[in-house]
Formats: sequence, C-alpha cells, structure tokens
Amino acid sequence: MIGDKVNKWLIKAFEDFKTVEHELTFPNKEIVTSSVCFHCQQFVEKLLKAYLTAKNIDFKRTHNLDFLLKLCAEQDKEFKKIKIGDLTSYAIEIRYPDEFYIPTLREARESYKISLKVKDFILRKLKIKEDMYIK
Repeated sequence: MIGDKVNKWLIKAFEDFKTVEHELTFPNKEIVTSSVCFHCQQFVEKLLKAYLTAKNIDFKRTHNLDFLLKLCAEQDKEFKKIKIGDLTSYAIEIRYPDEFYIPTLREARESYKISLKVKDFILRKLKIKEDMYIK
C-alpha cells in the first residue's frame, strides 16, 4: 500500500504522461515537440520523487533528474542503470524564450521512449500497476 503523498506524486505524474500520449496521437507536423519533451521530463521527475517519497527520502525542490536519480541510487543500486539522456534540459531550456530551442520530432520520440522505460522501472519498484493511474 502506498501513502497519500506518493499517490499524489503519481497522479500528477500521470497527468503529464497523458498529455504526452495525447500529443503523440497527432500527425507528425502537428506535434508540439517542446511540449512532449517538457511533459516527459516532468513525468520522469515526478516518478522519481514518488519513489523517493515512498522511501521517506527528503529532496530539495529541483528539476535536476541526475540529482534525483543519484538519491534513488543511494537507496537501490539498480537506479544506476537508468539512462535519462537530455531530459533534464527540457525542464527549463525549452520553456523560456531567452534560451529558445525547439526539439526535433526525433528528440520528442526519444524522450517518450525514455519516459516509458523509467515508468516501467519505477512502477515495478513500487509494486504498482499502471492501470491505477491510466483510465
């Protein structure tokens, strides 16, 4: 049984996931790649925070996935196997006009693949079924 705070992290995480999956249903020319990449980053961030919360590990307010992964790996060495690519950069760099960047469709699809792997890994670690959060 997971706690209320973990559940809330997962609910918010799967809101991001649903946004990504919805966006990817559009024809390639209509996909907003920056949105896909941003929500993939947010999804992974919240999954990692759900895991840390479940383990009663405090973490500061951050979007840095490498930092969060390091904290997770201190609890479970298997986290060292997770590869997150450039996901952290999508938290900020694509959100503000002074650091303007539009990811390619390939980057968006790669971000999605990474987020799927992290999702499966974290849900397995937390012993949670995805259908609890995807309706």
